[in-house]
Amino acid sequence: MSKDKPLSRWIRRAARFPRLGPGLITGAADDDPSGIATYSQAGAQFGLNMLWTIPLTYPLMSAMQMASARIGRVTGRGLAANLRRILPSWAVTALVGLLFVANTINIGADLAAMGAAAELVLGWGQYVFTLGFAALSLGLQILVPYHRYVRFLKWLTLALFAYFGVVLSMNIDWGEVAARTVAPRLELTAATATVVVAVFGTTISPYLLFWQASEEVEEGEGDPTTGPLLEHPEDAPEQLNRIRWDTYLGMAFSNLVAFAIMLTAAVTLHAAGAAGIETSADAAQALRPIAGDFAFALFSLGVIGTGLLAVPVLAGSAAYAVCEARGWKIGLEHKPREAVGFYTVIGLAVLVGVLVVYSPVTPIQALFWSAVANGVISVPLMAAMMVVVSHRGAMGRFVAPAPLVVTGWAATACMAGAVVLMFVLR
Repeated sequence: MSKDKPLSRWIRRAARFPRLGPGLITGAADDDPSGIATYSQAGAQFGLNMLWTIPLTYPLMSAMQMASARIGRVTGRGLAANLRRILPSWAVTALVGLLFVANTINIGADLAAMGAAAELVLGWGQYVFTLGFAALSLGLQILVPYHRYVRFLKWLTLALFAYFGVVLSMNIDWGEVAARTVAPRLELTAATATVVVAVFGTTISPYLLFWQASEEVEEGEGDPTTGPLLEHPEDAPEQLNRIRWDTYLGMAFSNLVAFAIMLTAAVTLHAAGAAGIETSADAAQALRPIAGDFAFALFSLGVIGTGLLAVPVLAGSAAYAVCEARGWKIGLEHKPREAVGFYTVIGLAVLVGVLVVYSPVTPIQALFWSAVANGVISVPLMAAMMVVVSHRGAMGRFVAPAPLVVTGWAATACMAGAVVLMFVLR
């Protein structure tokens, strides 16, 4: 009997994996081409001495995403709809406007990186591939219902395994990696602080918070046997446990990939003195003569795969936020004619992102201004989220437990400090 218990527990846990969705996709989308560029810059400039940031951000990121998912599943509404209940309408409009600007700039940077990566692999057609990737992403969101589209997004998370393949293809001193992760050798300079801020801003991004809350709402609406936990409290143990698993695993996957990207840049680019990395395509190109064609190909294909995953998340989160703030009909499960405003915002976000690619703005400028906008949004958004998730009037008996509240406010304080540092040191 004692032998059966561990086996039965393993079977129950394994059965949860097909139900992974919002957390897994959100975590994977965090490692978009813009994030790849940030992690590559950190590794190329500082070697192994920036690896410590990844274990630090994991609990903070997990707490914020879990709070976001909890709000969506409990209330049956996305973040913007819940923020309207506690903030003045002008404040919600300002936050949503900044989010739209940041997301569209980020979409442009990601599309440019995907096109550049395709050109590196094939030798031609950067702008052709950029337009093709934009059209593919937009077409899937508009034409394919969410319950089918989400399967495509889940499969795209496999693209991130390319970065584990890159790490396994190289000789690494793992003892030194462990030592520098625990005890980095750093001087407190403006350059050091800026990279730390960039890593924090890339990891805890506002668009991910809006996306995961809204996808929990989509998941609930797509399942006729359940719904908002305020209306179906009997489902709470199962659903909150699933959210926990989904978020912890999704964010762990995200942070392990980020660690692998930073480590790759540290043991190759930094060791070879190639610190001038501005984009993910730069990182892939610099990697080729140092680590070989195989590592180069995996890195480049990973950029394309993660971009295809991130662009719909960026466009979708902007649409959820704008339409919830305006009280419009939302949802990827609806046909375009049923939610005209929602799909119009998605189309505008991708279109403006394409225009960014053809504008005089360079990819590194796009990444910087996206980071600034995200930094401005994140602090009030995270603080408002923590108020909502702790508010009995909004969450009923499903208010966040004390550990989640403490960790969430700690994440908010860290992000506030990072934003202040970013402006002081510029």
